[in-house]
Amino acid sequence: MELENIKIDTKDNIATVTIDHPPVNAWNLATILDFETAIDALENDNNVRVVILTGAGEKCFSAGYDLSDAANRQVTGPKAKNLWHRIDRFPKPVIAAINGFALGGGLELAMCCHFRIMADAPKVMLGLTELNLGIIPGWGGTQRLPLIVGKAKALDMILFGKKINAVEALEIGLVNQVSSPADFMADVMAFAQKLAHRPPIAVSWVLKAVSSATYEGIEAGLKVETEGSSIVRESKDGKEGFAAFLEKREPRFTGE
Repeated sequence: MELENIKIDTKDNIATVTIDHPPVNAWNLATILDFETAIDALENDNNVRVVILTGAGEKCFSAGYDLSDAANRQVTGPKAKNLWHRIDRFPKPVIAAINGFALGGGLELAMCCHFRIMADAPKVMLGLTELNLGIIPGWGGTQRLPLIVGKAKALDMILFGKKINAVEALEIGLVNQVSSPADFMADVMAFAQKLAHRPPIAVSWVLKAVSSATYEGIEAGLKVETEGSSIVRESKDGKEGFAAFLEKREPRFTGE
């Protein structure tokens, strides 16, 4: 798939999606449309079990909204917010490989991913810095940051426009793992490979149940959990899991 500002590389059931919009991987309308095309394709590709989202170059994951594209802001903003929400509820695990700074909409996107792995380097920082421009986070940041780090810490970061490094992000639970720059992508890929070996149907139902509870409440989440339990129990993967356990071998999940 040839896209101008988004690159996709797929190998061993893992798709790496790279935001490639120099110089800071900011989001203008063209990049948003490319991203939408990529997400549509990956969601429907049964060969893809895990998605890694990262930024081109070593400097940044994404600096957020492209201010030079202000003429399209009435379209870009709502479309980005909807796409970020799709990532939050994506049926396959999405890993944010935060290789450089993630600010504003860039961090808002990373927070929508199911996992966040961050390079531990001096210039790699995270922050919702919109208030420095007299505006507020508008792509879900005011909602998701408090859910992840708690209300007080989220307000401290947002209201003062604070940027934090990898160690601080790990301490407050904003990222799941930090890695040295030299080992960063190898560590991300190792994490993704472990996920890719999990039973795809069961993984998808877990993600659906968790997100249902988050957005619709625990009753909705429990209903989805019950539905998913019945479906995965009768799947080929479900039968393979039990057979492998009884035969004392590693299961071979096919996503059926």
